[in-house]
Amino acid sequence: MPQSRLDALLELAAENEGLVTTRSAAEAGISRRTLAGMVERGRLERVSRGVYRLVHSHRDPLSPFREAILWAQSHRGPRVALSHETALAVLGLTDANPSKIQLTIPPRARLRRRAPARIAIHRAILDSSDVIEHEGLPVTSVPRTVLDLARSGNLRFANGAVVQARREGFITESQSRQLTKELEKLHGT
Repeated sequence: MPQSRLDALLELAAENEGLVTTRSAAEAGISRRTLAGMVERGRLERVSRGVYRLVHSHRDPLSPFREAILWAQSHRGPRVALSHETALAVLGLTDANPSKIQLTIPPRARLRRRAPARIAIHRAILDSSDVIEHEGLPVTSVPRTVLDLARSGNLRFANGAVVQARREGFITESQSRQLTKELEKLHGT
């Protein structure tokens, strides 16, 4: 591979914590065949379909979440956000470590492949106010996360998230009261 292509790949990977998608590589003029060759030579590792990681890149605690987002968005995938218990974990509002990475995608979005076992897909309309950026990751906002948890029957996490989000300054006292009222309405208490 010409040095300029390798430089382009390194630049792409630097923008995504060592991760590259087939799509972003193609846009930089790097073919799938070239990516496969780099995997064979041990320069890249295939993380999931359409997502690769530079072998020497540092994995941080948020790497699995970045990988999941890139997997869903590879090949012109939909706008997605980390959600539910995963959103709480990424925001630092729970000590729980979700068994699956929860992603919310638009109801009519089509993913071109089956989700890896470590990813759970939820479908919902996400308004711009429903998604925030945290550590470079799209994450559902605290109010949206709390309501998603409650609607999925996870009231304990929802109530705990309101308390912790208020304590950590993610929401105001007024927002806390409003969310508590909405949770009571949802669960008839």
